[in-house]
Amino acid sequence: MSSTLSNRQIARAALVALLGFLASGILGLLRTAIVSNVFGTGVALDAFLAAQRIPELIYVLVAGGALGSSFIPVFARYLSADDPATAWRLASATITLSSLAAGALSLLVVIFAPQIVPLILVPGKPAELQALTVSLTQIMMLTPFIFAISGLLMGLLQTHGNFLLPSLAISMNNIGLIIGALVIARLLPPLVDHPAQVGSANVYGLAWGAILSAVLHLGVQLPGLRRILTGPARLRPLLDWRAPGVVEVLAMMGPRVLGLGVAQLNFVVNANFASRMIDGSQSVLAIAWTLMFTVLGVIGQSVGTAVFPTLAALAASQDMTGYKEKLAGALRSVLFLAIPATVGVVLLGQPVIALVFQHGQWTAESTAGTAWALAFFGLGIAGHAALEVLARAFYALSDTRTPVLVGVISLIANIVLSAVFIQFIGDPSSLARGPFAGLALANSVTTLLEALVLAGLLRRRIGDLNDRALLDGIGRTLLAAGLMALALFGFTQLLVGQPPLLLSLGGLVIGAGVFFGAAYALGMSEVQTVIGALLRRIRR
Repeated sequence: MSSTLSNRQIARAALVALLGFLASGILGLLRTAIVSNVFGTGVALDAFLAAQRIPELIYVLVAGGALGSSFIPVFARYLSADDPATAWRLASATITLSSLAAGALSLLVVIFAPQIVPLILVPGKPAELQALTVSLTQIMMLTPFIFAISGLLMGLLQTHGNFLLPSLAISMNNIGLIIGALVIARLLPPLVDHPAQVGSANVYGLAWGAILSAVLHLGVQLPGLRRILTGPARLRPLLDWRAPGVVEVLAMMGPRVLGLGVAQLNFVVNANFASRMIDGSQSVLAIAWTLMFTVLGVIGQSVGTAVFPTLAALAASQDMTGYKEKLAGALRSVLFLAIPATVGVVLLGQPVIALVFQHGQWTAESTAGTAWALAFFGLGIAGHAALEVLARAFYALSDTRTPVLVGVISLIANIVLSAVFIQFIGDPSSLARGPFAGLALANSVTTLLEALVLAGLLRRRIGDLNDRALLDGIGRTLLAAGLMALALFGFTQLLVGQPPLLLSLGGLVIGAGVFFGAAYALGMSEVQTVIGALLRRIRR
């Protein structure tokens, strides 16, 4: 069985994934708007966002990107060798072992959370807020076990060419939290004079909504799993680390765990820094990151998700010519969208945030602070998008060590730069222009440098990446994005003080029109690829 897709199939798979990420992104904006409307950017939301750090850390380390990037190439190789029985034995053992590991680690966190959480996540907060963060963390420790199973199902479905259900699963995270904010938070008994209570809403509802998200994430993929479980393909509990391929997956996973551990450590350090800043800093920083990551999901993750199984299959069959062709095309595609996205995020961030979020408990100061952080995060979108492809390119070669070593160095630099930048960026007494922007800037600088280093190392390993075509595409994209920036800057300056709806919609139309028009005039093939793929999908 071959997992190699043609360019057109990759484009179609990328579009399916893109539409899934876009749906998730829209739901993410809706979720963030609802949560911010209900809880604002106060201490309750600060506590919930800090409490999410440890459950996410365990999931990512045990069954997230670390295991998925190691499991898919090995699983795909067994399928390519016409050995489905061994492939599915590997899948059974991997899911069993990862879910048990996630459950065991979660239990330890539940027991020791009163000691861990105040020391690491919220050292700068009063005892009452520390206790709230501990309690929220303990509730959400059920989610890593569920996601450990669901995350591996995503890899199984993607290896079989099913990108729709995994893309829909991503949206379930948002739906669960929306229900948590709108329904569960209002059904829970109110806590009088308690930081968990904001108006009629109890922030514990968000923690239970997170559990619901995990259940929905798993449930939406089960129909797709039933379709591929035919013949020798079957999943069962299998507690056997000696099953064929398991040791290889674990060996490949080790360096990646180290890399993702450092990445998650950076989020923990950011929470630690933000807990010492003005109330609301954790909230606006996290929401700005969510907005940036929404853009990134549509741009980088959709292409990276679609191309990874094909890169893995091409590498397994030693077809390096095809591998380089797919890789170069994927990089051009993500940068074609990432560079103008940076322009849009920096120049239109504030009116869009005001339009979507400035209701209920959300204030104009919350809008200003989030836009301030988002502008600095936005500078790194191109780096993040390129990393989505470059990292997968190494994983497809069964090399998890190189991107991890580069990532470890980059993320250590990120922590150091964060500690430096917050000393002179922003006003410590202001949420609208807080020093948390220094954390965002450090992230962007180190991510861009990390992408450049990985591209250079990959080029040395496999030869050129169709350098001339790639650099030509980047140059033309920069020119088109520059014209877009001039048009948007003039538009926003001309309409200063106008309603956010006019600034947002007008800016989006003008920005997209100028960029795609300029790219078309410059003869960029990506214009026809993107628009043609969208039109074909709409017709279907």
